[in-house]
Amino acid sequence: MSCRMRRNAISVVAVTSLSVVLAGCGMLDATGSSDDASPAKGNDIRVGLLLPEKSNTRYEQFDYPIFKKKVDSLTNGKGKVDYANADASADKQAGQMQRMIDDKVDVIVLDAVDSKAIADGVKRAKDAGIPVIAYDRLAEGPIDAYISFDNELVGEVQGRSLLESLGEKGDLTDKIVMMNGSSTDPNAKQFKAGALSELKGKVTIAKSYDTKDWKPENAEANMTEAINAIGKDDIAAVYSANDGMAGGIIKALQTAGVTDMPPITGQDAELAAVQRIISGEQYMSVYKSYPEEAESAAEMAVAKVQGRSIQFDALTRERVDSPTDKNIPAQLVPVVALTQDNIEDTVIADGIYTKSDICTAKYKAACSAIGLK
Repeated sequence: MSCRMRRNAISVVAVTSLSVVLAGCGMLDATGSSDDASPAKGNDIRVGLLLPEKSNTRYEQFDYPIFKKKVDSLTNGKGKVDYANADASADKQAGQMQRMIDDKVDVIVLDAVDSKAIADGVKRAKDAGIPVIAYDRLAEGPIDAYISFDNELVGEVQGRSLLESLGEKGDLTDKIVMMNGSSTDPNAKQFKAGALSELKGKVTIAKSYDTKDWKPENAEANMTEAINAIGKDDIAAVYSANDGMAGGIIKALQTAGVTDMPPITGQDAELAAVQRIISGEQYMSVYKSYPEEAESAAEMAVAKVQGRSIQFDALTRERVDSPTDKNIPAQLVPVVALTQDNIEDTVIADGIYTKSDICTAKYKAACSAIGLK
């Protein structure tokens, strides 16, 4: 069975076994060391890193510093990372990309604000001889490789967790609000498709929103509208595509007078979300190993620039399609459903947060209640 076909098989197994399945596709432990031939370029390389926004804390807190540290390690301190964050503006990101092209960086790692709008910039980079690696979101245009998480699987994990919170199978009388991500983000469409594959026919989707720019305040406004339309006591659960929006959703419910929150999903394992999970305000999040994604992206970028094709191929054994290109070399990183039961085994074990980060004075009693001391 091919890796492309195995994605569907993965969705029916326990999430905790993902690493075993994906290892069979050659997507784990494939860092390699060097090719037989001498590298095309030395260690004094310039890597452009374009990240999309700041409302999600992961990019500034994890992705950028982890990526930078890995490039530094791979190049013996000689490599440089040119970093820019677009702050959710596609126009701003287009300008940032053009500056990197003009500055003649050796490779660009791109997390697109708008995957379609950036396609011309990707082509200009390609024409200038600068390879582009799509990071976390699959940009259109002639990209050289893609690294992200299995996004439909993320949605499946969220949808399946939400059903479990309602009693395994759900009920068509259960009214669900779906708070999806931005319509300009291809990942959001995949999260939504994955979630719907689990939820359709099992619950009633009373309201569904595509949330502009993923912003919590927009999710809060959408949720207020949903509460007014459905009634605060008739919402059985809320599918939230990420943690930031989950925070906005909770604010809207609190403003409406809800004290006992319905199950609410999330994604990204933000610190505030982990604390909300401990306190019971949020049911779950999806933990994605940012260190693994960022470090692998750095390895891909350095290997590409230095012409280490064996290492690059080992890091990109999967294939994906975008609206403009087919069979793009890719690496898909596994995900885990984060609940009260596995906080210690995930974000704490991986060094994302310490117990003291999570169990502040406000959450000390809640931490103690679930055995997190």
